[in-house]
Amino acid sequence: MSAETAAREVNPEIRFHIEDKPSLVVALPLAIQHILAAFAGVVAVPLVVGGVLGVPIEDLAFIVSAALFASGIVTFIQSRGVGPVGAKMPAIMGTNFGFVGPSIAVGSKLGLGGIYTATVIASLTEIILSRFIPQLRKLFPPIVTGSVVSLIGLTLIAVSIDWAAGGVGAPDYGSVSNLGLALAVLIVVILLNQFGKGMVSASSILLGIVFGYIVAFFMGKLDFKPVVDAAWFSVPVPLKFGWHFSWAALLPFIVAYVVSAIESIGDLLALGEASGKKLNDDELAAGILCDGVGAGIAGFFNSGATTTFSQNIGVVSLTGVASRYVVMLAGIILVLMGLFPKLGALIAIMPNPVLGGAGIIMFGMIAGAGLNIIRQEVLTRRNMLIIAVSFGLGLGVTFRPDILSQLPEALQILLSSGIVTGAIVAVLLNLVLPRDKEVVAE
Repeated sequence: MSAETAAREVNPEIRFHIEDKPSLVVALPLAIQHILAAFAGVVAVPLVVGGVLGVPIEDLAFIVSAALFASGIVTFIQSRGVGPVGAKMPAIMGTNFGFVGPSIAVGSKLGLGGIYTATVIASLTEIILSRFIPQLRKLFPPIVTGSVVSLIGLTLIAVSIDWAAGGVGAPDYGSVSNLGLALAVLIVVILLNQFGKGMVSASSILLGIVFGYIVAFFMGKLDFKPVVDAAWFSVPVPLKFGWHFSWAALLPFIVAYVVSAIESIGDLLALGEASGKKLNDDELAAGILCDGVGAGIAGFFNSGATTTFSQNIGVVSLTGVASRYVVMLAGIILVLMGLFPKLGALIAIMPNPVLGGAGIIMFGMIAGAGLNIIRQEVLTRRNMLIIAVSFGLGLGVTFRPDILSQLPEALQILLSSGIVTGAIVAVLLNLVLPRDKEVVAE
C-alpha cells in the first residue's frame, strides 16, 4: 500500500492530497486562500523593521515587494522540490518574525545592507543543521511533537484575537463593529466548511474572507488609497542596499536561525499530520535545507529570512486541501505580487477583523492537531508533566515577554518564541524524566 493510499484511508476528510493536481480553475481560488492566510505574516517583518529604522517610504515599499517576491520563490521550491532542496510539502514560506530583533539591532548600525548580508551568510546555520535531522528527530517523540504543534496554534491565537479586535494600536481596537465583523466571518467559515459541498467547503476560508471584504466595504472599513498609490511594476534588484559584513552581526542571526530550525521542524511535522503524511528523515532534512537555502536567496533579494509558515497548516487542517501543486501556484502568485505591487496592495487593505475571524479557527485547528498527536502516547504523570511545563512556559513567555528583559540578548532571542521555549522544555524533560516510574494519570 502506498503512503498516499494509506493517507486516504487514515484521513478521509482530506479533499486534495499532496500529489493531487486540481485543474487551474479549481487550484487558483485554493491558492489565493493560502495566500490570504499568510499575507499579513509575510509583509509584517519588513513593515516593522523598516518602521523602527525609519526607512524612507520608497525603500519601505521596495522591501515589502522584495519579501513577497522572495517568499514566492522559496514557497515554490519547498513545495515542488529542486534536487535535494524542498520537502515537497504544501508549505507557504514567509519572512520570519524571529529575526525582527536581530534585524533592528544590526540595521541600526549597518543599515539594510548589513541586515541582508547577515541574512545571507548566517543562513549556512540551517543548511548545516539540515544534515543532522536523524539526530534531531530522535528528540521529537509524539509527546514532544504534539506539545510543540499545539503551542504553534496556541501562541498564534493571541495574534488572531488582536486581528479580530482591529489590530494592535488601532484607535477602534475592540470596537463592537470590529468584533461583529470578525464574528460574522468566523460563523460563515464554519457554516461553509461544515455544510458546504465540494469546492464550497474546500474554499470556506476564501469565501468567508470575500464575504468579510464585502461587509467591510459597506461598513466603510476599506481604504483603496494604498492600491491607487502602489506602483504598477517593481524590479527586484539583488543586494540593492550593498554588502556590509560584520562578525558581530552574525551571532544574533545564527541564534535566530537555530530557533527557526526548531520551529520549522515542528511546523513540517504538523503539516505532515494535517496532510496525512508522516515525513521521513530525508524529507524533513530537505525541508530544513530549503529553510536555509531559501533564507539565503531571500537575503540576496533584500528580504528578511524566510521560514516554514504556521498559518497555512490551519488552512490545510480546516479545508482538507493538502495539494502541493496548489501551493506551488500560490508561490507563483506571490512572485507576481512582488513584481506588481498593486496586486499585493489589494490584499494588504484587508481589514484586520476579516482575517481575525478566519484566523481564530485556523490557529485553533493547529492546536487541535497537536492534541491529536499527543493522543498517540499514554498520558502518564511523566507525560502530563512534559505537557504542563512546556505549555506553561511556552505560553508564559508569549503572553508576558518582559519576563526575559533582564537576560542576555542571545537568550532573549532564543527564548522569545513561545514555540521554541516550549520545545526546549519538552525535549529536556523527555530526556531527563525517568520512564521506569511511569503510572497512568488518573
